[in-house]
Amino acid sequence: MSFGPEGAAALPPGAQKATIAAGCFWGVEHMFRKAFAGHGLLDAKVGYIGGDSSNPSYRAVCTGRTGHAEALQVVFDPEQVSYRQLLEFFYKMHDPTTANRQGPDVGSQYRSAIFFHDAEQERVAKDVTEKVKKEWWTKGISTDIVPAGQWWDAETYHQLYLDKNPSGYECPSHYLRKFPPLSE
Repeated sequence: MSFGPEGAAALPPGAQKATIAAGCFWGVEHMFRKAFAGHGLLDAKVGYIGGDSSNPSYRAVCTGRTGHAEALQVVFDPEQVSYRQLLEFFYKMHDPTTANRQGPDVGSQYRSAIFFHDAEQERVAKDVTEKVKKEWWTKGISTDIVPAGQWWDAETYHQLYLDKNPSGYECPSHYLRKFPPLSE
């Protein structure tokens, strides 16, 4: 099941969308699918968000001049997995302390960001981020929390890339850290 760009297809009743950037999108998609398939994840796709140009290509985004981030957009069932749980996983699976960088991948396209879709998501993102700063990543984080703008799906060959190419590149900073549960 696939839900197109903003407004192109209706979400299933009760479903929500979450959009995050955490470096190279191949590994981000792979980790979210492994963790949440069958546990509330209805769809996931990689793409570009946060930039200035229309219909960006991977080549253009890789230059760092479009302003877009490589990102993951998921459609999820909040009855099975909460937005808060997705964001906690996001902060565990990448290094949010380095601006415009994940491991050897450097540039604004690899930034850490949460792109919220409504006021409730903004509130939850700010709350989780404040707790993460105090309890997990105490040296500080560089994650942007910004409104979701226009989303552009990445080219077809990027979707499910690590499933199709099991020995393909995966950023070494993408692994699940073991942190204690955040305080309520």
